[in-house]
Amino acid sequence: MTVDVTVVGGGISGLACARAVRDAGRSVRVLDRGRRVGGRLSSRTIEGRMVDLGASYFVVGEAERFGHVVADWEERELARPWTDTFVVVDADGAQTPKPGPMRWAAPAGLRSLARDLAEGVDVVSERTVERVEPYRVDGEDAGDVVLAMPGPQARRLTDPPVDAGLAWEPVIAVVLRWDERRWPADLHGAFADGDADVSFVADDGDRRGDGAPVLVVHSTAARARRHLDDPDAAIAPVAAATRRLLGIGVDPSSAFAHRWTFARPVTTRGEPFFRSPGLSACGDAWGESSAVRTAWSSGDALGRALAAS
Repeated sequence: MTVDVTVVGGGISGLACARAVRDAGRSVRVLDRGRRVGGRLSSRTIEGRMVDLGASYFVVGEAERFGHVVADWEERELARPWTDTFVVVDADGAQTPKPGPMRWAAPAGLRSLARDLAEGVDVVSERTVERVEPYRVDGEDAGDVVLAMPGPQARRLTDPPVDAGLAWEPVIAVVLRWDERRWPADLHGAFADGDADVSFVADDGDRRGDGAPVLVVHSTAARARRHLDDPDAAIAPVAAATRRLLGIGVDPSSAFAHRWTFARPVTTRGEPFFRSPGLSACGDAWGESSAVRTAWSSGDALGRALAAS
């Protein structure tokens, strides 16, 4: 059955787009190559506990429509305010508080929010798309086609590409677990200032609310590029840098690494989405800054525009 809109990609932007189309009374289908929706809102069970491997948190900011969604998540206890203060750690381990907007997290992992957005949406999982053109996916009629994925992945599917020129950075997320908490209770999260290996450290037990002695460390892009073929090789240097930055005297009891080849765009387009007859694109590369709220807002805006056409 041909639908009005086919969304390729089941991350937050694709799901927001699909929800907007569906809520307007139009038919929509989401094709996702993964076994579960979520994209970079990724959570994985490690040693019996869900750990956030992708986005570290999200911020509402001035995104009013996204704010309504977040308020509903909070009411249903799917999302929770986490912290408005991180620290910046310098090379000597000195910490400087960095206040900012409220950062939000999800008790069941950020992927749970993607699952919630997917409720009632026709999602086809484990569906690898090979070729996209206006109104067609892999040679079959598909209605308006939306690419909701990192630009380098979209470029493989279209000719000409819809986002030529955008560069993306890689990240390796390293999960480090200790037998007990070995860092201050008020750490929450830390930006590493100028470190060669670590860009951000999140206290996963703190943000999830269960107090587990688990840190999720995002590598720098430079460190990630050296280990894209072997992410586990990044564990030792990232763990050593984390211990040095936070003054932790012992090695973690376990570690796990996950590669994000296309973690975030280096620059963004500014406009909320790309649209042309039969083929459009949305995601965090199409707003003012790369963020979860940008991805949701981009997909929602595009979905409403498609439904109204």
